[in-house]
Amino acid sequence: MMLKIAVIDGQGGGIGHYIIKALKDNFDDKIEIIALGTNAAATANMMKAKANKGASGENAIIWNTQKVDVIIGPLSIIVANGMMGELTPKMAEAIGSSEAKKILLPINQEGINIIGFLKEPLPHLVEKLILHIKEELNV
Repeated sequence: MMLKIAVIDGQGGGIGHYIIKALKDNFDDKIEIIALGTNAAATANMMKAKANKGASGENAIIWNTQKVDVIIGPLSIIVANGMMGELTPKMAEAIGSSEAKKILLPINQEGINIIGFLKEPLPHLVEKLILHIKEELNV
């Protein structure tokens, strides 16, 4: 069975785009990637990185997070009213309650500090994400 991964992002979808590109470069057709944007612009940008499918908005995120094996995105996807209000409380609840494994990047967008983690640039975090998927999920 092919691993289904949801990549969630908002605003312009730049973080999600970068994540999806790295996933495709490393795993290509070994995984199915679903781009879930809080808005159409974010989804469109993630689709440009060659996600297999894409959907936008609250209901799409709530529905699809219950049907995937892994959810990837910035920490703010589990924060009610995150991403300048684009991530609704219902979205945060659905993501947090999903049985899917969650791999979150500790990008400080919401004024949340995670003690014990070193601040690193996005490319370094995505390299660690790829290694985690290879080692922990055996892809």
